[in-house]
Amino acid sequence: MKTSCIIVDDEKLARDLLREYIELFPEMEIVAECSKGSEAVEEINKRKPDIIFLDVQMPGMNGFDVLDELDHDPYVIFTTAYDKYAIKAFEKNAVDYLLKPLDEERFKLAVNRAMKRKSMEQGDIGELLRTFKHEDKESYESHIFVQKSEKLFNLPVEEIIFLEASGDYTVINAKNDQFVSSLGIGKLEELLDPETFIRVHRSTIVNINFLKEIERHFNGGMVVKMQNGKSFPVSRTYAKEIRKRVV
Repeated sequence: MKTSCIIVDDEKLARDLLREYIELFPEMEIVAECSKGSEAVEEINKRKPDIIFLDVQMPGMNGFDVLDELDHDPYVIFTTAYDKYAIKAFEKNAVDYLLKPLDEERFKLAVNRAMKRKSMEQGDIGELLRTFKHEDKESYESHIFVQKSEKLFNLPVEEIIFLEASGDYTVINAKNDQFVSSLGIGKLEELLDPETFIRVHRSTIVNINFLKEIERHFNGGMVVKMQNGKSFPVSRTYAKEIRKRVV
């Protein structure tokens, strides 16, 4: 059975691009396109799609108004030009929050997330296996949303220098700022490309693009030194990953 979806956006160009990206997934079927919030409520409640691609700012009812009027509970991927609604979107249990202009690889990642959640919650193992086939090494996050005070910042992962575990939280050290994430370091590791981000200790992940040198000690231990002057010990568990990169 195909995964049904509905596109909700007041801009025709945005709907056309979404249709083009959705057609990359042969297992997905677009059952309706809506340009108004009121029309979207009617179509979603009637057709009960698995996934909706939902714009935030639309004339009349906005995207959040649409969700408040639904009898059906689809998986929601927000598509918007505004990052200021991200916190509210995730409070609504959105699967993902995509910023316009939409990026094809980022779109694929969002759809894979929705398909996986659907498969796990509905027990469709075949569907889950099919979604994994869309995964490749380029499916890692290129940007993550990080919170500071009452704001969410769109942080390019290439700007992350290192991550350090702090209890149940993770401190993300970027080029120009520092952020605290409520996700554990293991969960964040899953979002990052292992070709770039390597675990050197159970509490530390470093971006090799900011790594200056590796110092070997007489007892066989290692210390990685970053370009900003920070140093981290390499535990024996993760030392083999470092050695793989020695030529």
